[in-house]
Amino acid sequence: MPKIIIVDRAGRDGAAEAQEGLSLMENIRNAGYDELLALCGGSCSCATCHVFVNDDWINQVGPPEGDELELLDCSDHRRHESRLSCQIEIGPSHDGLRVTIAPED
Repeated sequence: MPKIIIVDRAGRDGAAEAQEGLSLMENIRNAGYDELLALCGGSCSCATCHVFVNDDWINQVGPPEGDELELLDCSDHRRHESRLSCQIEIGPSHDGLRVTIAPED
């Protein structure tokens, strides 16, 4: 099981065992991070699961595309490392993935 590192909005680091095949969003929510709202439940229609992917992991998770890119363009907090966590499926290669929950828009 890969381990993911989650930094909450207060800047606290936490580690969680992630379930492969689930989205990063589902894994963050399963780890008890309620500040990641994920209002649309993972259908890529709201951007409330916005995270910043650590620079060391940008190439591994890839850039946003399509609807995800359009939703992120509407965020006041968009940065080069922005992704919607519902669009990242966790696999064995994500062991050590570090993300920060973005501020709420």
